[in-house]
Amino acid sequence: MFYTYALSSLKRNYIYVGITSNIERRLNEHNSGKNKTTRPYGPFVLIFEKEFKTRSEARIYEKKLKSGVGKEFLKSLVRN
Repeated sequence: MFYTYALSSLKRNYIYVGITSNIERRLNEHNSGKNKTTRPYGPFVLIFEKEFKTRSEARIYEKKLKSGVGKEFLKSLVRN
């Protein structure tokens, strides 16, 4: 199984969207600074996840979440 997920930074106004086969491991990687892109924005909380059978399905949904409509949807999930 593959997951499309979104993380919200607890420090800054930043949402990260990605895909993985293991959400718990991936969240730990982001929060421990192993990801160069997200290192300056940690720590993170998981705000969204959706499961897919294939990586390609997860990737298609990831692209939707990175679109304008997808970004607005994710922003609505973040509590200020």
